[in-house]
Amino acid sequence: MHASITSAYLARYRSAAADSPADLLPLTGAQRRFLITRRLAPHDRSDVVPLFFAYPRGTLDVERLARAAAAVAAHHPALSGGFATVRGTPVLRVGGPSAEAARITVAPGDTARAALRRALLDRPAGGPALRLLVARDPDGEEELLALALDHAACDEQSLGVLTAELSEAYEGGDAPAAGPGPQALADYRQAVELQLAAEDAAGGTAAQAHWSRRLGALTGAGGGAATSTGMLTERLPAAEGAARGAVFPALLDAVGAAAHRLHPVDGPLALGYPWGGRPPGAPAALGCFLNTLVHPAGPTPTDDLDALADAWWDDLDHAGTPFDEVVRAARTAGAAWSGALDAMLTLEDLHRRPPLVLGGTPGRETHLAGRPLAAPLAVSASHGDDLLVRLAWDSDRFAETDAHAAFADLLAVLRQHLYARPRPGALA
Repeated sequence: MHASITSAYLARYRSAAADSPADLLPLTGAQRRFLITRRLAPHDRSDVVPLFFAYPRGTLDVERLARAAAAVAAHHPALSGGFATVRGTPVLRVGGPSAEAARITVAPGDTARAALRRALLDRPAGGPALRLLVARDPDGEEELLALALDHAACDEQSLGVLTAELSEAYEGGDAPAAGPGPQALADYRQAVELQLAAEDAAGGTAAQAHWSRRLGALTGAGGGAATSTGMLTERLPAAEGAARGAVFPALLDAVGAAAHRLHPVDGPLALGYPWGGRPPGAPAALGCFLNTLVHPAGPTPTDDLDALADAWWDDLDHAGTPFDEVVRAARTAGAAWSGALDAMLTLEDLHRRPPLVLGGTPGRETHLAGRPLAAPLAVSASHGDDLLVRLAWDSDRFAETDAHAAFADLLAVLRQHLYARPRPGALA
């Protein structure tokens, strides 16, 4: 049996932290992937997670934002100190709050959206884990706030924690602490160690056999990060009743249809999606406790969503297998796949995230086109009072007309699965 990637990392971490065990914390598999990717491609900014909110002009006080950001970051090890490499081993070095707030100047003839986009791209390597950036069009009646997080420090569960705590800290105005207290550090360490134990256990023979079988035919069509991107958006009705449980498998099938419109190959494409949460019994520490799973998206949409959902549930039984182990399993089975993703899918349940309320005003969430992507095609869906679907694509690689055709295919498959008359035995 091959040596576990996770166990090899833990051995290196223990050696690196031997001289200062209190100051260096281990990283989850997802955190290590983000940092390794950043080291290999230092100009890539696709691993920043931004939320964008609009407020009436004059609502936001940048000094109060800065205090709130520092106060929140000081409670969380993942938002304090900084990621580092010690003896070739990636770690989190304990320190003070890693946060900033700034107003971005918008020149005449420029726009707040373009200015924020450039500011996010200009994030320096090793820059703050939490950034709050404010910009306003010269004659605009609204100001935009970008809440940007280093993806190595957050996941979807973290976003809800942050919007709630920032709202409270902005109203309170308390001075930030010097850094996380002993209990916060202990909780974070315990959560990461439990995550690593789960990742190590999920890399066994049965998991390798599962992913070899599922991904051995991947084509390696040509994934990779994208810098110049476009975006298309559509609002669909919220899925109700039995259809609500079918949203994610329906999205897998729909994104697969869009990906094959842009990558016209006969075999399956590598469709990645984040999945996961804190391990059972772990403290609710803010951080990045997810894994990237891979779905083999076939060349044609399915007529049997139940069968696709059953295969997806089988994948979730092996959701803890680290991504690097999954890539190794696929390549061992003969896949001509480097590990680069052909497409990405994310689904957020908006009911899990409280609004960002600043100065008594809830922010109106908005979205910016043109941000870098971790794959040449990325679909984001937000499920709340409706189902907001956004498709972003690599505009250097794909023509806009092809992207529109891909989006039309995606929406057609979604409508068929979620809103057509239910079939007997439909997914519950």
